[in-house]
Amino acid sequence: MELHVVLPDESPRMGPRELTALAQEAEALGYEGVWLPDHVLPPGPYGPDRYGGVYEPLIALASIAAVTRRITLGTSVLVLPLRDPLILARQTATLARMSGGRFVLGAGTGWERYEFDAAGADFAERGARTTSALRLIRHLHESGGGPYQDAFHSFDDRAVFQPVPERPVPFLIGGNSPAALRRTAEIGDWWQGFGLDPGEFAGHLARLRELSGGRRVHAGARIGWDDDGRDVRDVRAEIDAWAAAGADHLAVWFGDAEGFGRRMRALRG
Repeated sequence: MELHVVLPDESPRMGPRELTALAQEAEALGYEGVWLPDHVLPPGPYGPDRYGGVYEPLIALASIAAVTRRITLGTSVLVLPLRDPLILARQTATLARMSGGRFVLGAGTGWERYEFDAAGADFAERGARTTSALRLIRHLHESGGGPYQDAFHSFDDRAVFQPVPERPVPFLIGGNSPAALRRTAEIGDWWQGFGLDPGEFAGHLARLRELSGGRRVHAGARIGWDDDGRDVRDVRAEIDAWAAAGADHLAVWFGDAEGFGRRMRALRG
C-alpha cells in the first residue's frame, strides 16, 4: 500500500518555501504522493477542521513539480463545479506535461452551499456538472479538440485543444456517497474515501468493485495524525488495518505545521 501526504498549507507559518520543502522531504522519505485541498471562498477561516489550505492548489502543485522528480502530485479534492472545465482542461494538461505525467486531478462535487451562491453556481446541479466536466476534460485530453456536445457544452470540429498530455490526466473521485461511487465506476481512475474506518472502507470498496465490473480503480482514503495522544506504533497499526481492508493508497495529514515534519519523518523512521 502506498503512503501519501496531505500537505499542511493551512497555517500562517506555512509559507511557500516551507510548503515546497516539505514536499521535497516527503519525496526523499519515500512517500508516493503529495496532495492539496481546495476551497474557493469559504464562509470562515481556512484551516484543518473544515476548509483546508489557503493556497490555490494547481498553482502550488506547479511550484512543487519544479522541485521534485518522482512523487505524485494531486488535489484532494478540487471543487470541480466551481471551475470552468475548458480552462481546467488546459491547466491540468499543462501541469501534467510540466510534471512529467505525475499529476492526478482529484475532484469532488463540493458541499459548502455558500461558495456556490457566492460564485453564482447552481448547487442543485453540481453532481451533473461534475460528471459533465470530467467527461469533457477526458475528451479534450484524448482528442485534442472538437466536435463535442453534452447538456452543458457544445463545439464543432474547428475547436483545437493544446497541450495534449502524453496520457489523459487520471481522475481521483473523492467522497463516500453512492453518487461518488457511481461516478468513480463510470469515469474515475482513483477513489478516495474520507471519514471512514477500515471496515466501512472495505464495504464501500466492495460496492465500487461491483459497480466497476472488474475495471481496476486505485482505491484509498485520507486519515489524520496530529497531537491526539497516539504514538507512531498506534498509527502504524492503523495503517496495517487499512492495508488489510484493501486500500491501495492512504493519504495522511500530519497535523499542524509545527509538528508536521516531525510526525512525517517518524512514520518513515
